[in-house]
Amino acid sequence: MEFSGIGKEEALRLMKIADEEVDHLLEDARRVRYQFCGVKIHMCAIINARSGKCSEDCAFCAQSSWYKTGAPEYPVISARKALDKAKKMADAGVERFSLVTSGGKLSKKEFSQIIDIVRVLRQEVPSLAICASLGSLDEDRAYALKEAGVTTYHHNIETSEKFYPNICTTHTFSSRINTIRIAQKAGLRVCSGGILGLGESPDDRVDMMFILRDLGVSSIPINILNPIPGTPLQNQPPLPKSEIMKTLGIFRLVFPSGELRLCGGRERALGALQKRALETAVNWLMVGHYLTTKGNPLEEDLAMIREAENSFNQMNVTL
Repeated sequence: MEFSGIGKEEALRLMKIADEEVDHLLEDARRVRYQFCGVKIHMCAIINARSGKCSEDCAFCAQSSWYKTGAPEYPVISARKALDKAKKMADAGVERFSLVTSGGKLSKKEFSQIIDIVRVLRQEVPSLAICASLGSLDEDRAYALKEAGVTTYHHNIETSEKFYPNICTTHTFSSRINTIRIAQKAGLRVCSGGILGLGESPDDRVDMMFILRDLGVSSIPINILNPIPGTPLQNQPPLPKSEIMKTLGIFRLVFPSGELRLCGGRERALGALQKRALETAVNWLMVGHYLTTKGNPLEEDLAMIREAENSFNQMNVTL
């Protein structure tokens, strides 16, 4: 019988293992990842297509108008600016490229501008799969994105339903689920995950995993909080590295064939352990900087991916 992932009780049990058992967990994750996903590490990238002045109060976000963070503010970018970055990413081997905008919903004019950018990217960089993350979505816009050539809609649930009110009060958890279902109904693949280290409990992380699994999500971005000065979480203590690695390993066992994407905050939170994450649980890496924060230089990430793939190939994997 094909392995379809561990159950919730097992995931909760694994969340309680001691630090000295994490390496064993990661070896199990590596075997599962090898069996279902192979060795290759894929890359995705994003561009901040409209920045700042967001009316939502997400406690982690530099772009919220509720907080003074000094984050850049600008309207929808030009197609030329999006195309320049898209070409650079495609030349580096990136497979997916997402247009991300701040705020809950774009105006009619802004949405039309995004559609125009999507069409330019599809025409000029056909090797890239185009994704979008534009906040809440109605059916008309979901179908319009699909028709324009968007393949995947990104909409994080961020954390568990129980913990969600601690990080956002201006929209509900159910509204996020509704947007995901609208995107799926329109035939868009959904990319949805969350942020580790918001102050949530280990049980909250497991709850998030199984909400995503119940939604049929298989593309899962995993971010780690990078505390932004001026936000309510600016002084949030960092998660221990062992706790992050444990969570990544459990994600792999819950989603054997999932596209687990290591994204924002990884550099600060994991340091040299980023490569270990790529050698075990994670098979996608977001490269090329984030929305308002910088990541590793692209050349460093490319070198790290090569080293991780080589190390993975040299391991004696027993299935």
